[in-house]
Amino acid sequence: MAPPFGDSAALHRLLADQARLALLNEAAQRIGTRMDLDATCAELARFAVARFADLASVDILPPESLPSGPTIAAGPLRTRRTALEMVPTLRHAAQISAPGTAWVRHRPGCPTAQCLQSGRPFAEPRRPGGQGQPRDEEWSCEAGGSAGAAAVLIVPLRADGRLLGVLSLLRVESSPAFEGDMAMIQAVADRAARSIDHGRRYAVAQELTIELQRALLADAGSPHANLELASRYLPCGTSATVGGDWFETIRLSFGRTLLVIGDVMGHGVEAAVDMSAYRMLLREVAATDLPPHRILRQLDHVTSQSDATRPATCLLALVEPARARCTFASAGHPPPALLRPDGAAELLAVPTGPPLGTGLGDYRAAAHTLDLGQVLLLYTDGLVERRTEDIDASLTRLTRLRRPRPGESLEDLLDHVLATVAPTAPDDDIAVLAARVRRETELASE
Repeated sequence: MAPPFGDSAALHRLLADQARLALLNEAAQRIGTRMDLDATCAELARFAVARFADLASVDILPPESLPSGPTIAAGPLRTRRTALEMVPTLRHAAQISAPGTAWVRHRPGCPTAQCLQSGRPFAEPRRPGGQGQPRDEEWSCEAGGSAGAAAVLIVPLRADGRLLGVLSLLRVESSPAFEGDMAMIQAVADRAARSIDHGRRYAVAQELTIELQRALLADAGSPHANLELASRYLPCGTSATVGGDWFETIRLSFGRTLLVIGDVMGHGVEAAVDMSAYRMLLREVAATDLPPHRILRQLDHVTSQSDATRPATCLLALVEPARARCTFASAGHPPPALLRPDGAAELLAVPTGPPLGTGLGDYRAAAHTLDLGQVLLLYTDGLVERRTEDIDASLTRLTRLRRPRPGESLEDLLDHVLATVAPTAPDDDIAVLAARVRRETELASE
């Protein structure tokens, strides 16, 4: 049957377009699978070696050098090598900077500099090998003389009209030159650059959110000298946004200290902002010297009036060293743990009311003794929860904690808690606050 085209050239163009679309579709599926800049660059380098080149590297401009347009100004250039991939036969010969945090400097006029300053691909035709050891300053020599003659192509990585870095490709003597593939390689680079830019923006937002939360937690209040404290805050990692976990200490009259730990529902900047609002409101209400359960009632009443504030769990612990007593009140928060020097860890029974912000406000207090040497441990659910097990089993893990060793600091004890109780890959942020009443001899020595 005759083809539906009048000439073979039209059929050839159609087949070429189909091949191009298939390759771009494959690139979209294999590049940018995670919202992570380094992972996306590694995927681009692997794809480029599998489809186009014998060696590929991805170099990204530092944040302060990212231009607002498609080119970068002339002058000394540096990039961060975020990915490097090559065929097995080149691994013994190539001496190129491995990917990592180190910066690669490019001399003026080198291929990388020409690509960054012009915003256009730089193609170096095949040239004889045997020119000495490889150098990062001139990418065309990086494969080394033992690799034989080589052709180099460097294409810009652009997203939304802004230059992000370059993709550098090399072919050795036995491979054809790049001329016929330049348009396709640039199309793949452009598609990958959008994913790289998304990963870069996500990393910036993640870092800002973490820094915001760390800044908010930097001032944990000022407890009385009769109480030793240690705390930890651990974000769950780069794959998830920061949550609203927080802790607080508030100095009250007669040597008492109010310990607070809470967790705003949700993640991201909004949760961190709501966490800050809860902390400020808590300080105001605690200054009235109400008992813990009435503080929670006040917080619940105020926050339930605003639709903008997310619900939050919260646990209050009013420590009174002079009475060897601690009074608790809980708004949907996991129970505190008590570590005794002469026995196993114990989960303290505390009546649990609804989370703050619901307006239901039925909170009750419970008092427990807190003797010298005992450690009170407050924590958020990220420390104990596992998706694959019941919460009761998760909490039971806390009771298997070893007793505090004589003379052990709370900092060392928290290191042990996080190493033995926390999940290997937590699904949520973790906040932990440990408290221990100090002996009079310790106070007198200061």
